[in-house]
Amino acid sequence: MQSIYERIEFLIKKQGMTKKSFCAQLGISTGNMGDWKRGKSTPGTHKLIEIAGFFQVSLDWLVLGKQTLTVQESGGDYFFDEIRQLSCHTAELLPEEKHFIKEYLAFTDYRKRLNKNRDDVPKEDQNEDENT
Repeated sequence: MQSIYERIEFLIKKQGMTKKSFCAQLGISTGNMGDWKRGKSTPGTHKLIEIAGFFQVSLDWLVLGKQTLTVQESGGDYFFDEIRQLSCHTAELLPEEKHFIKEYLAFTDYRKRLNKNRDDVPKEDQNEDENT
């Protein structure tokens, strides 16, 4: 299978569907499907993601014809402050990366406090501050 279309066609046949029912279920026009077959166009990124999800195949296989290893999240959170989380995944990061993330978290906390304080000030006072 050399093309994306051929892989899609393979999946349709493997699923025991017709091309028409496949198109109807995924909102693809038969004209677009014909363009894919002739090599005139290929599915867009969003449609490729939808097709891969529909058939439960990887995007790598659908686009490139290559099988890749499946990567799964451990389910853990990725905060680096023990107050926020009990199990941190910091062993993989360099010290400067950890420092950057801590600074970024502090900055976002600062911005939240700043916005909260602005929300506490009446609108007319905010407008006066902006005009002066």
